[in-house]
Amino acid sequence: MKKYSVTKSRNTRPKRGKRIILEMIQMLNRHGYCTLGEAFNRLDFSSAIQDIRRFTYVVKLLQLIARSQLTSLSGAAQKNYFSVLDKIVQKVLDDHQNPRLIKDLLQDLSSTLCILLRGVGKSVLVGNINIWVCRLETVLRWQQQLQDLQVTKVNDGLTLSDLPLHMLNNILYRFSDGWDIVTLGQVTPTLSMLSEDRRLWKKLCQYHFAEKQFCRHLIVSEKGHVEWKLMYFALQKHYPPREQYGDTLHFCRHCSILFWKDSGHPCTAADPDSCFMPVSPQHFIDLFKF
Repeated sequence: MKKYSVTKSRNTRPKRGKRIILEMIQMLNRHGYCTLGEAFNRLDFSSAIQDIRRFTYVVKLLQLIARSQLTSLSGAAQKNYFSVLDKIVQKVLDDHQNPRLIKDLLQDLSSTLCILLRGVGKSVLVGNINIWVCRLETVLRWQQQLQDLQVTKVNDGLTLSDLPLHMLNNILYRFSDGWDIVTLGQVTPTLSMLSEDRRLWKKLCQYHFAEKQFCRHLIVSEKGHVEWKLMYFALQKHYPPREQYGDTLHFCRHCSILFWKDSGHPCTAADPDSCFMPVSPQHFIDLFKF
């Protein structure tokens, strides 16, 4: 019985998911969200990046657009895209938070721009070619600024090294990204020791990946222990890790609008919660692919 239910869900979920997306597209079209560019212009991402809960969501969305959807944006939307990106870079340079996220975004964007400017996509670029050359030069300048970024040290008060072991360990267990754990482990010898904890990496694997996935890529040491840290980075190459955002866009099926979850939405439906659907960055992109 259990086996049948698994097989059934695999056959029905994609069809149901596609049907829901098509319903959402029809509803959004009635409210003027006909293209990705129009949706990007109408949603105030410039303000969203000032909220730390939404920052990662917007960065991920911009990265997905940079990888494959940049040329689908209108001229106005492309201008808005680079304006939002400029504000993101300046914010990171000012507060020194999340530089790795922005470095990854700029790397993908510079690769896409290089391909387009070499002639592969010149026919689909909106605007004068010199504008795109200037944009690429700006991206390369941003990359250099982030590369040269130095975090200033504060000598007053307690430092991370002053915290007891159990608190340092608790901090590491709060991280959901393996690279953040590796980076923090480079700060002090104590953190380096704590960041190699097998149980920590086992928890991370279990959080991001299904049991069947890490069973297919099992890495065992000569002593017979599972190498959870190696498995985490190996699994990342085969499966997308679980995404985690402080706040996400939601879609109301009753009112046909997009809104930030934490901002709330005064829905007039009898049961508003049943009408709300979370929209991941990839889901947002998929809405405009059909």
